[in-house]
Amino acid sequence: KSKNALLYAATFTILFGIVEALTGWWSGSLTLLSDAGHMGVDSIALLLAALASWIACRPTTTKHTYGFGRAEVIASWLSSIFLIVLATEILIEAISRLHTPHAVAGKTVIIVAIIGLVINALIAWVLSKGEETLNTKAALLHVLSDLLGSVAALISGLVIYFTNWVLIDPILSIFVCVLILFSTIRLLRESFLVLMEGAPTHINTSEVEQAI
Repeated sequence: KSKNALLYAATFTILFGIVEALTGWWSGSLTLLSDAGHMGVDSIALLLAALASWIACRPTTTKHTYGFGRAEVIASWLSSIFLIVLATEILIEAISRLHTPHAVAGKTVIIVAIIGLVINALIAWVLSKGEETLNTKAALLHVLSDLLGSVAALISGLVIYFTNWVLIDPILSIFVCVLILFSTIRLLRESFLVLMEGAPTHINTSEVEQAI
């Protein structure tokens, strides 16, 4: 069930990401281009998550007696790395645009942002109905970052359309990137803890020791 949800999410993300990238390039909107970049990385992350979900369902073998469940944790960790790299690149580009503002077609940005908002909300809803694992949490975080990017693009388009203040575009891009980085680093630490076989965060080891 999770694998199918991830495949549907990846398909919609890839298709809309292409539309958003072309529109962002034509309109000159960094917010749209950054969101399209998120879509590109997120589609890879979602496909990776779907593959990991399929691998995790494979039966145990004489060599892998614990099964393949940790494949989902590895996918979660890799997805977090992808998102951090992308957010950092967009952050650098946004800062440079603060010094050299670009013209932006506000009306086009508004239309695409509304479509993106609806699509990302639907994808997030589909993923939230699946099994909650680190893998699906990482995938959902990617989609929620896209949802946040669509909201930022919509606000940016409205401000530019009514006031012609183009600096709102890189400012909102920076804001979205910072929020994404905070959430992603937390997930990265959580998945890394599992890979290093640390105690689960909700377990108090002192209480376990006393109970034993």
